[in-house]
Amino acid sequence: MASRRLALNLHTALRSKAAINAVKRSKQSPLTRGLATPVSYGSKTESTTLSNGFTIATEHSPWAQTSTVGVWIDAGSRAETDKTNGTAHFLEHLAFKGTQKRTQQQLELEIENMGGHLNAYTSRENTVYYAKAFNNDVPAAVDILSDILQNSKLEPQAIERERDVILREQEEVDKQLEEVVFDHLHATAFQGQPLGRTILGPKENIETIKRDDLESYIKTNYTADRMVLVGAGGVPHEQLVELAEKYFSKLPAEAPNYSGKIVAEQKQKPEFIGSEVRIRDDTMASANIAIAVEGVSWNDEDYFTALVTQAIVGNWDRAMGNSAYLGSKLSSFVSQNNLANSFMSFSTSYSDTGLWGIYMVTPYLDRVDDLVHFTLREWSRLSSSVSNAEVERAKSQLKASLLLSLDGTTAVAEDIGRQIITTGRRLAPEEIERVVGAISEKDVMDFAKRKLWDRDVAISAVGSIEGLLPYDRIRNDMSRMLS
Repeated sequence: MASRRLALNLHTALRSKAAINAVKRSKQSPLTRGLATPVSYGSKTESTTLSNGFTIATEHSPWAQTSTVGVWIDAGSRAETDKTNGTAHFLEHLAFKGTQKRTQQQLELEIENMGGHLNAYTSRENTVYYAKAFNNDVPAAVDILSDILQNSKLEPQAIERERDVILREQEEVDKQLEEVVFDHLHATAFQGQPLGRTILGPKENIETIKRDDLESYIKTNYTADRMVLVGAGGVPHEQLVELAEKYFSKLPAEAPNYSGKIVAEQKQKPEFIGSEVRIRDDTMASANIAIAVEGVSWNDEDYFTALVTQAIVGNWDRAMGNSAYLGSKLSSFVSQNNLANSFMSFSTSYSDTGLWGIYMVTPYLDRVDDLVHFTLREWSRLSSSVSNAEVERAKSQLKASLLLSLDGTTAVAEDIGRQIITTGRRLAPEEIERVVGAISEKDVMDFAKRKLWDRDVAISAVGSIEGLLPYDRIRNDMSRMLS
């Protein structure tokens, strides 16, 4: 005990002496804030492209002890045909089932031993494989990512096992009404086109997809010109470039000639079709409705204006205990008149188009027509009467949402990968804040006049929807003059 007390006293004395010396030094030079400096301050996105077209993009934070590395591929369910719809998602499942170098058990053990995290997901336009690990384990993580992307075995037994897994996953998705409504919204807005297909694919495809379909999809889409290796955290840009040279330099630069026609068809701009799909089920306790106009692409100059306009309409959910006075005029009106339990405005973007709209859930089945009517009246108002206070509130919410979401290396990697793969460059957080800050009420009204006023709508409705008015009546509300 005495020795511990002596050590503590000595430690305290040393700290006191150091503090005195620091004060003395401060008389000659000002104190600096070493450890208080934000880790991400001054970070920038660096990018390099290899000779085969493979891109590496990073944001280096020297003080971060972990890194997220991943490969973003410019191919998802949109890169499929009607016959092969579901292939991209199927491949995602098979990626972790063993490669030429590693069995499934070895793959899982290697990740666990490094304390890492390996994951993947598929969207309509992208497939992503990523890993989070300590900085020292980044080379091993990149090795694993390259292995599962280039050397997956795609064994017949694994394919058969995953069929059942994916079919069960589809059953679970079918129970999530929001997912169902949005899948139907895409299907009707972009009917007969690649963007209208679901990510999981129809049941008959899941049951019949063959190894040849999977290999063909890889040859067509897993090419260097459609891939970006992203790093965020403690991994330096130069290190990731060296790892890319080692593991990805042999990727083919582009798809074989035989698939060029297919790739070209995938890149055609989809046609938005004013239409509807209704699935009436009177046993359900609510009406679940999505209404959308054609939105904007990631590259569109109206991209951030669309997000601000969406934020003005806002979101509201009675179950979350949200006040009726959130600033959104629609939330106040819907709450006070008991028109719905929740609504969520959205602005979903793709490489060349998008959907801008609202998703509503209401148990008040005799007021469905009022809910839709007054929602579209609010859309009409945006074309002629938007206050500065509304716009400033929406801008603040949007900036907070966009910038606070960049919390952690995985979120930053996701932001870099999505932007580089879709637009070719990444907007820095400072740029986003500047662009959003410059949007005025005039910009919002101009956007609404061009994109909302008297535009065709796509409607997806599921549940007890007897009270939903016919399509032409709803369409007429898109050009109703405000009284």
